[in-house]
Amino acid sequence: MKVLLDENLDHRLRRNLGSHEVFTASYKGWEGLKNGRLLDAAENDKFEVLITGDQSLYFEQNLIGRRLAIIALSSVEWRIFKDYLPKIAVGSRKRNSRLFPGSRLRHIQSEKTPEK
Repeated sequence: MKVLLDENLDHRLRRNLGSHEVFTASYKGWEGLKNGRLLDAAENDKFEVLITGDQSLYFEQNLIGRRLAIIALSSVEWRIFKDYLPKIAVGSRKRNSRLFPGSRLRHIQSEKTPEK
């Protein structure tokens, strides 16, 4: 499965998604592409999943008819979401019945309170 990590996520996530073909937005040269333009670029490059920390994407974009499934994490901080890597990896699997083109999987939540 071809997975795109949004530029707002730590690149260490890339090494923790199993056998997926994972690219970062910056590696693809897509820094600064926002919302619709990023979704268009990802779909044109045959990505199947976008993992992002931008939870507002669902409200700002019409996702009907999109070929790309989207996973939005509840945090972009590595120290918080690193404990949830198994859930993120499961969420990015094609055989996961909850994730299909045009779908969204929101808020892989952290139950921890961020340290100050």
